Amino acid sequence: MEHAQDAALSAEKIIATLAPSHLLNEHEIHIGVSIGISIYPDDGGDTDTLLKSADTAMYYAKNNGRDAYKFFEQEMHARALQRHATEVDLRHALERREFILHYQPVVHLRSGKIVGFEALVRWQHPERGLLLPEEFIPIAEESGLILPLGRWVQHQACSQAQKWIMAGLAPMTVALNTSGFEFRNKDFVTSVRTMLAETGLEPRLLELELTETVLINNTESTQAVLSALVEMGVKLTIDDFGTGYSSLRYLQQYPIYALKIDQSFVSQMVSSEASKSIVHAVISLGSNLKMRAIAEGVETAEQYASLLALHCDDAQGYFFSEPVTAEAFAALLQADMSH
Repeated sequence: MEHAQDAALSAEKIIATLAPSHLLNEHEIHIGVSIGISIYPDDGGDTDTLLKSADTAMYYAKNNGRDAYKFFEQEMHARALQRHATEVDLRHALERREFILHYQPVVHLRSGKIVGFEALVRWQHPERGLLLPEEFIPIAEESGLILPLGRWVQHQACSQAQKWIMAGLAPMTVALNTSGFEFRNKDFVTSVRTMLAETGLEPRLLELELTETVLINNTESTQAVLSALVEMGVKLTIDDFGTGYSSLRYLQQYPIYALKIDQSFVSQMVSSEASKSIVHAVISLGSNLKMRAIAEGVETAEQYASLLALHCDDAQGYFFSEPVTAEAFAALLQADMSH
């Protein structure tokens, strides 16, 4: 190959050749391929460096939808170094307890009362400041650090909720995001049971938020885990409902407590009839299946009024409050009780 474009043409041919289905022992299989390409001498002066560069590019192709090819770019190397540094820092952060939780209220629309909260993790990085989940959770999942981090979040959030109850504040639901990595861990149910016993929080006050993608994998084992959680008394919620798997079959299969309407629909519902119709459909579906509907990302009075008119049960978003510290949230609760 004399030109970079020659490598691109070869990559396209490989992808096209593998695209059709193949029969193997009467089973139809599909093979996807992600290809990384490095160029000598720009991306490396020796074989090992060139292979590492191509490997880095291949992972970028894989993470951007698969069945594609990517040329190596120097920015990829810089990002790879940054990712590695973040992973190292994450390990230290767990040891040094650099994580904190912020709490966003969930409001019952008809009464206007706070009925729960979602606990959201933040990383107080010693050099980079306060980091939001999207800046470190994907790396925590890839590295396996999401398991100890998830357990810390569960324990911290439920401990805080129990402290508020002991201080005389009204009991409320604790909503926690649960990643597929945590859910599929063989000790997940045991760790939840142990955490509830240690914190003293009633299981009925714990709400685990799962994505649709989690529910379509390993149906038999998924059913066993969900059943064990429900038998324990824990509530199960589908997060970002309508943005993941298109089948509604799992709503019949699994004991779901609530559907969370994704903020992408809520943000457009005032200006878009299509978005408003989707929101209405989710609320109606939840009502007919005896599931609560919770709207995410409510930011305006118009959205609030529209959701109220559509008989949505609960909502959260900046219209009510941004995620705040434990101290600020306790003040919100006290103000809410005084009304």
